Amino acid sequence: MQAYSDPTRESDPHALPDLEVFYMSRADIREADWTDEAGEPLDCGWYWWSCSPGCLPDGEPNGPFVTEEEALADARIWCES
Repeated sequence: MQAYSDPTRESDPHALPDLEVFYMSRADIREADWTDEAGEPLDCGWYWWSCSPGCLPDGEPNGPFVTEEEALADARIWCES
């Protein structure tokens, strides 16, 4: 799902979402070849990264989180920093 780091911008007709929150299964992670620093596959779960529509992500995925809500909350906290 696409979301806003600042939820107050959702009603602005000129603002675009700047976060993506998504679920990755074990099969998705194997296919994407996502590994940690030790070369082990990442765990399945909810991830987020910052990005704008039509653009590549601005970094590595953050997660995993147990729920979509936890991932979105973490993204919004991180973006406030």
